[in-house]
Amino acid sequence: MKIEIVTPDTTIYEGEVSLAQLPGLDGSFEILYNHAPMIAVLKKGKVKVIDDKKATLFFDVNGGVAEILKNRILVLAE
Repeated sequence: MKIEIVTPDTTIYEGEVSLAQLPGLDGSFEILYNHAPMIAVLKKGKVKVIDDKKATLFFDVNGGVAEILKNRILVLAE
């Protein structure tokens, strides 16, 4: 699945991942392939992704919104 993490200024990360863990307002949650469509509010924390080469990457966010739809994750981060 594809993830794109963007801020008002730049794109932080864009690529294929097998897993994404996001800091939701009510606790962290994971997104895997074929996840149900959803929109979630994010709090300050770390976004964890495992890319297609099995590397684990972390990105700090200060909140934002995530949209999951058709194996595509869009994170609009602060």
